[in-house]
Amino acid sequence: MGYMSNQQQLLSKIATDNGHGENSPYFDGWKAYDSDPYHPIENPGGVIQMGLAENQLSFDIIEEWLLKNPKASICTVEGMSEFRDVAIFQDYHGLREFRNAVAKFMGKVRGDRVVFDPDRIVMSGGATGAHELVTFCLADPGDAFLVPTPYYPGFDRDLRWRTGVQLLPVVCESSNDFKITREALEAAYEKAQEDNIKVKGLLITNPSNPLGTVMDRETLKSLVTFVNEKSIHLISDEIYAATVFSSPGFISVSEIIDEMECNRDLIHIVYSLSKDMGFPGFRVGIVYSYNDDVVNIGRKMSSFGLVSSQTQHLIASMLSDDEFVESFITKNSEKLATRYKTFSRGLSQVGIGCLKSNAGLFFWMDLRRLLKEPTVDAEMALWRLIINEVKLNVSPGSSFHCSEPGWFRVCFANMDDETMEVALRRIRNFVLKAKEKEVSAKRQPWQNNLKVRLSFRGLDGPHLMSPHSPVPQSPLVRART
Repeated sequence: MGYMSNQQQLLSKIATDNGHGENSPYFDGWKAYDSDPYHPIENPGGVIQMGLAENQLSFDIIEEWLLKNPKASICTVEGMSEFRDVAIFQDYHGLREFRNAVAKFMGKVRGDRVVFDPDRIVMSGGATGAHELVTFCLADPGDAFLVPTPYYPGFDRDLRWRTGVQLLPVVCESSNDFKITREALEAAYEKAQEDNIKVKGLLITNPSNPLGTVMDRETLKSLVTFVNEKSIHLISDEIYAATVFSSPGFISVSEIIDEMECNRDLIHIVYSLSKDMGFPGFRVGIVYSYNDDVVNIGRKMSSFGLVSSQTQHLIASMLSDDEFVESFITKNSEKLATRYKTFSRGLSQVGIGCLKSNAGLFFWMDLRRLLKEPTVDAEMALWRLIINEVKLNVSPGSSFHCSEPGWFRVCFANMDDETMEVALRRIRNFVLKAKEKEVSAKRQPWQNNLKVRLSFRGLDGPHLMSPHSPVPQSPLVRART
């Protein structure tokens, strides 16, 4: 106790507080996977990672391009002529060809319905850094942003930890498919006013993480109208823009402000290549702001988290290839659609529903009927069963600040087809056993007094391994998901 007290005196408040949000079921699931990772041969009874929003379905397309374009890398014989100039480049404005290529790609992802200005692109270390950068530009410690629920758990870290900013939930409900309503926005804003909290902006994710849905035009117009009336900022996280795999298509806030009168100084977009291209390790984050002051000060702040010039050079070469970009967007969408259909069909066979969605690398699974009671405690009990017995790392809705217990985010694009089949089999067996238990309990009520522990041995192999001690590598340093 004395040691901890001494440490807290020696270190800063940021270093010793819990602002990172590590003590969350969202991150606990990652730790469970890291301590007992599934492998089809070496550990067939291990935990399957379904809590990490990575896109591993389209690497073959990218690898094929890399083999055909070795000059894109300064670390090849073909690209060596560019090595010196790229290696010494450190301007926080970014390589001109990089900004041009990213701006063009952002437009292409949005169906070329809007043109982006390369001079408004501000670099950052992934979307994590981009969110913190724009927060530093817009708000002071104690100020707040409204955030519709359910929302990505990492926002509690990205926007709050080092900035001192608050996040205030805008409660959305399943009764209207979790769509954002004007009434919910007004209620959250008025509550902040009553509590003397200064609201500086509204943060949205479109396409949504964790819902996998896209916002319609009327909703987006309503949001732009709302922030204009309140004179607060609108930050639109659009990092899943190229993961839309069926209709309706994605509509960017950049399209909306071209269609209506509004104060553009209030509009900012966060983008990255972590999800749309599957490059979380490249740490390519973007702030695209329509506010000149945010662009200028944000660019200076970006010195603390620049994208490496080597990465900029490679990305510029790749995204400047129009034929490749067109092919990648189309094929990636097809792969995501196929995987989504396979998963949703497999779940529906045992009566598991999910929110209808058409974007992202995940779906919002509805397990409310499996809860013993409609509470967060019951949700956590079910989640621990799924982690420890079924050996699947899915993320509970409460970690996304969902107001209704029983929803879970399930990532489907970070595994091969064989692992997907194992995961589906585990889920189906779990639900079938739960149904059998329910039927048995109804037939013999006295069994309700027994502590029945479901056994899932033999689902994928001869036995399930118990979790061993955590591996040294922390999942918390991984890319934003």
